[in-house]
Amino acid sequence: MAARDPPPPTSYAPPDVPPGVALFLTIPYAFFLPELAFGCWVWILVAATHVANPLLQGWVMYVSLTSFLITLMFLLSYLFGFYKKFESWRVLDSLYHGTTGILYMSAAVLQAHATIVSEFLDLKNYFINTTASFFAFITTLLYILHAFSIYYH
Repeated sequence: MAARDPPPPTSYAPPDVPPGVALFLTIPYAFFLPELAFGCWVWILVAATHVANPLLQGWVMYVSLTSFLITLMFLLSYLFGFYKKFESWRVLDSLYHGTTGILYMSAAVLQAHATIVSEFLDLKNYFINTTASFFAFITTLLYILHAFSIYYH
């Protein structure tokens, strides 16, 4: 009796990942574009304001920019099919989005603190910081929803 060859690495792909543009219409993958859009707004708004607390808002910039770039890499890996080569891709995706959700929560709280401090300094910067805080909390929610939905999917 002939031994069967092991399945090729491409068989590790989750069967329910739709190809192409249909990816954006399926939960949990539909969270990618809002995460990128709101995350981009966070670091644009923080960069546009007067930085009253460099340590606090530096962490916000680091988290938002790094998360934006890594999420973009995840999105491109799904679009181009790189995820098919790895068995534990879903675990990696869930861990990344869960960890990023926690880091974004810390950044959102620090941005909210920077908003409170800037209230008495300059009203224009206060409004920009308020908007950045709002987008940071929305982005936190999106990352946490993505992590839970890919874990339970």
